[in-house]
Amino acid sequence: MTPKPLRLTPNILVWDLPVRVFHWLLALSFAGAWITAESERWRLLHVTLGYTMGGLLAFRVLWGLVGTRHARFSDFVRGPRAALRYLGGLLRGQPEPYVGHNPAGALAIVALLALGGLIVATGWANYNELGGDLMEELHEGLASTMLAVVAVHVLAVIVSSRLHHENLVRAMITGRKHGAPGDGIRHAWRSVAALMLVAVLGFWTWQWQDAPRADAVAGVHATQPGDDDDD
Repeated sequence: MTPKPLRLTPNILVWDLPVRVFHWLLALSFAGAWITAESERWRLLHVTLGYTMGGLLAFRVLWGLVGTRHARFSDFVRGPRAALRYLGGLLRGQPEPYVGHNPAGALAIVALLALGGLIVATGWANYNELGGDLMEELHEGLASTMLAVVAVHVLAVIVSSRLHHENLVRAMITGRKHGAPGDGIRHAWRSVAALMLVAVLGFWTWQWQDAPRADAVAGVHATQPGDDDDD
């Protein structure tokens, strides 16, 4: 008897473009804000990236309510019991397959959204000199916690990619994963992603228009009376 040909699971569109653009812009903004956190020279960049994070997080919450199928919170937020069950399968080397976010990844996403919101709020308060040293320490502590969650998230993505035999990082770039055709989405929503990019780049341009004047003012304030005395 002739053996049946092997049916390969096709690549389907899972992540729309707004989700992918959000993901990488948030990673870039957080990394840049972390690197510039201790530098007075790059304070404007740090603040700009912090505000960018705030706008991105607000968009993701909205898109989690009205976005495409796998972008919605209702599709992947399943609670701690489902996450523990998934992690148990992961430890046994037999993880449950999920087209969208798995339950453990969903918890990481919710944690990152919550931490990001608190970081932006405390950063705004600290920038406006509200709360004193306590607010500054809280802001730094939240940022360190988010960095730890990001590290765990990256490690989990690497492990899951190996166990599922699928490159999850590449999926967040191309938007495509293996799955049944009926599990995919029809539209990438490129227009929404383009508007997001235009908004972010426009905000960055607007912020940096005042940067030269701010540096000039700082230089004037740094000059004290008597600095040019000849004696």
